[in-house]
Amino acid sequence: MKMLLLVAGLAFAGTASQAQAVRNAAEDVKDGTVKATKKVGNETAELASKGASKIADQEYKDKVGPHGETIYIDGHARYYWIDEKGHRQYISKSKLKDK
Repeated sequence: MKMLLLVAGLAFAGTASQAQAVRNAAEDVKDGTVKATKKVGNETAELASKGASKIADQEYKDKVGPHGETIYIDGHARYYWIDEKGHRQYISKSKLKDK
């Protein structure tokens, strides 16, 4: 009788761990999809912001940002560059580097 209960318990534990493995695999796929979606969204936002800046604002030809970014000058004479998420990062003229 004890042997029968032991075998049944092991079979149940094996089934439960398989279900957990399937659940974990599904969560991994979901996490991967979320990461990929965010990456594509950030790339799209960056390209759209850079395109809009090239059209609407003036590009500073002689200077670059701290890491070689293209610098734009907006209508209020403020200097900025576009980060990897498509946001404007304003910077003072003294922090700009020569090309």
